[in-house]
Amino acid sequence: QVQLVESGGGLVQAGGSLRLSCAASGGTFSGYTMGWFRRTPGKEREFVATMPATGGSTYRDSVKGRFTISRDNAKNTAYLQMNTLKPEDTAVYYCAAKYGSRWWTRRGDYDYWGQGTQVTVSS
Repeated sequence: QVQLVESGGGLVQAGGSLRLSCAASGGTFSGYTMGWFRRTPGKEREFVATMPATGGSTYRDSVKGRFTISRDNAKNTAYLQMNTLKPEDTAVYYCAAKYGSRWWTRRGDYDYWGQGTQVTVSS
């Protein structure tokens, strides 16, 4: 059983940056694809970024060029660097994990989820 704990959320002005972290335990982190999703009130949880176990990454169009997903297998931690933040990026951000190496982009693809961290971008 994999446990995921997000941190790094907060309040930031538009144009600012935040880095989210996702600390994993209970599994072989290097064997998992890691993903980031977000949810705003009244909407479904949506895909943000994913990084397969073997590397590479893919993003939703609205964050391309602004967000960067990365991972440190030695620290069992995934990251989401968010730059040039916009008010529409305001959401609860969740990290997710699935064993294997593919560019999974659907909520249902992932087996493990963190509790979420709130990101609020003021205009």
